[in-house]
Amino acid sequence: MALFDRDRRDDNARTRRFYAAWELIYTFVDFGAAIAFLVGSVLFLYESLHTSATWCFIVGSVLFAFKPTIRTWRDIRLASMGDVEDLEKKEEMN
Repeated sequence: MALFDRDRRDDNARTRRFYAAWELIYTFVDFGAAIAFLVGSVLFLYESLHTSATWCFIVGSVLFAFKPTIRTWRDIRLASMGDVEDLEKKEEMN
């Protein structure tokens, strides 16, 4: 099983549920980053709120940086899920 193999998500019901849950997390992080940048942009219109705006951009940047971590973690877990199931099938055959 190759890492980042998108076909692994359709192996069985367990991998489909796992993939869907992580896609949902990924989408929430995406929305969070977008909202942080939008709020930060509006706050920059007011001189007194520049510090808050800067923090919104920092939070948005952290969320955007977290996205590849989510994908990598998900794909590593998907890759390992198949290996365990293959081992179980081999053990049952013996």
